[in-house]
Amino acid sequence: MKSILLIGLGRFGRHIAEKLNELNHQVLAVDKQEDRVEAVLPFVTSGQIGDSTNIEFLQSLGIGNFDVCIVAIGGDFQSSLETTAYLKDLGAKLVVSRAARDVQARFLLRNGADEVVYPEKQLANWTAIRYSSEHIFDYIQLSDDHAIFEISIPENWVGKTVGNIDIRKKYNITIMALKRDGKLEMSITPDTVLDKDVTMLVLGASRDIQKCFHI
Repeated sequence: MKSILLIGLGRFGRHIAEKLNELNHQVLAVDKQEDRVEAVLPFVTSGQIGDSTNIEFLQSLGIGNFDVCIVAIGGDFQSSLETTAYLKDLGAKLVVSRAARDVQARFLLRNGADEVVYPEKQLANWTAIRYSSEHIFDYIQLSDDHAIFEISIPENWVGKTVGNIDIRKKYNITIMALKRDGKLEMSITPDTVLDKDVTMLVLGASRDIQKCFHI
C-alpha cells in the first residue's frame, strides 16, 4: 500500500482515483473545485479543496510524506507546471505529471517531474493500432521500440506447436501466454499446441511483430 497525493480531479484524475481505490492505496485527492473533490470522496482516503499553485497550501499537506505525487491537471498547463515545480521544491519523492504534447513534457521534466504521462496520446496510439487490424485484440507499448500484442492465431499456425513455428528464432518474438475464454495460460512450452479458439500475447520489437503478423 502506498500513500499517494493526487492533484487535479477532472475525468483523468477521477479515473486514477477509482483505480487507486481498487488497488487499496491511501489517496489524498486535491482540486480547487469543491464539486470535483466531493465526487471522488467515495474512492479516496480524504479530499482537500485548494489551489495547488499556492505553495503555502501545498506545504500544509506534508508533501514529503507521500510515496507518489500525481499531477493530473488538464487544460491549464501553467498550473500544472507550477504545481510540479513546487512539489519537487517541497521534497516530493516521486512526481508524475500529465502532458498533452512533447514540449509540455520537456518543460515538466526540467521543472521537477520525475516522469510524464500522455493519457490522450497513449490512448490514441492504442486505439489506432487496436482497431486498424482485425486480428489485434490488445496492445501495450513498453518502450519506443518494444510492445506486447494480444493477437489471434494465424490460420497457417492452427494445430501446430510453438516449437513447430519457432517464432523466437525466425522473428525474435516471444509467446508469453495464451488467452482462452478470458483466462491466461502462462505455461508455454515448445509442445504447446496453438488452437484457433485462443489468442496469444507476444512480446518483441514492434517492427518484428508488425513484420511477422503483417500489421
